[in-house]
Amino acid sequence: MKNKIIEYCLKKKGATKDYPFGADPVAMKIAGKMFALIFEDKADNVRLNLKCDPIIAENLREQHEAVQPGYHMNKKHWNTIVLDGSLSEQDIFVMIDHSYDLVVKTLSKSLLESIS
Repeated sequence: MKNKIIEYCLKKKGATKDYPFGADPVAMKIAGKMFALIFEDKADNVRLNLKCDPIIAENLREQHEAVQPGYHMNKKHWNTIVLDGSLSEQDIFVMIDHSYDLVVKTLSKSLLESIS
């Protein structure tokens, strides 16, 4: 699943893969701003940090045990998704899309044009 997520993220316009903290975790960025962070915990469980609208973040946490407040992130604006198979691939991709879109909205017009 980890490789599928990386591949999906890299299909996003302007997305790049980065290793700002060493070999693990993998950060997915657009214009130098992170929209996804993929890492493994001590038990080798794959986890995914994604930016999220605060209201939607709370709703997702209430609906899914696998969605938790962002690990080592601003817990109001980031969720950590435990990739334990309880969420469908499509649900995860929708959350990735949302995170990417939130970050893109913060980019300047000139930066967006340079990505296009």
